[in-house]
Amino acid sequence: MSDATTSASSNTSGGPTIRPEEAAHFGQLAKDWWDPKGSSAMLHRLNPVRLAYLREAIDLHWAGDIEARRPLAGKSALDVGCGAGLLCEPLARLGAEVTGVDAAPENTAAAALHAEGGGLEIRYIAGEIGSLDIGTFDLVTAMEVIEHVADKQAFVAALAARLAPGGLMVLSTPNRTPQSRLLMIGAAEGVGLIPKGTHHWDDFITPEELGALLAEAGLDMGEPRGIGFSPTRGLHLSDDLALNYIVTARAR
Repeated sequence: MSDATTSASSNTSGGPTIRPEEAAHFGQLAKDWWDPKGSSAMLHRLNPVRLAYLREAIDLHWAGDIEARRPLAGKSALDVGCGAGLLCEPLARLGAEVTGVDAAPENTAAAALHAEGGGLEIRYIAGEIGSLDIGTFDLVTAMEVIEHVADKQAFVAALAARLAPGGLMVLSTPNRTPQSRLLMIGAAEGVGLIPKGTHHWDDFITPEELGALLAEAGLDMGEPRGIGFSPTRGLHLSDDLALNYIVTARAR
């Protein structure tokens, strides 16, 4: 499960972060990203789960009305590693002024075309998040992305630099556990549920490691929620963090 890869330069480490082979891998998937039965089918199953988490986090953070149709009206949102816009479009429908950034130009081109077809005004940019002069945002998301960047510290620092005062950040990523190696790489990639070569287990990051990176960037991490899988329920929010997890972060 991945939403494409992106990355950022950093004022602290300055190391390269985009992996060209990762950008190329996800760029090749651009043409059928919006096909719910295509190579990104698992993302289509994941999207409602993370949207449910996001909606609750948004309501809690801004103390909004949970019944509001457009809780992000008047707010700006940045989705980093946006792929072809699977998350950007729902954020726009929730009222946000949305920017999507991705390392693969093929993805941002496909995203812009799909948004135009749906009558949505979303700004898409291909490039390094840390090198783009795009200001700050009330909501910053990076879903299934951090495992694909070469310099995780630089990436998190760049995300933090894009977060406006009082803003909310939400990240999701696979956990580095025996279960994720078995199910996400051995099983899911083995039978074609996820395109082969999407994941590299050594790059997965534990909640403790992510919390430390966020702390270094001046952010406090919330309590993570697991994204689990079962044959009967499919993908769902869970107390089990072994496979995948999603978490909020806020400036101190």
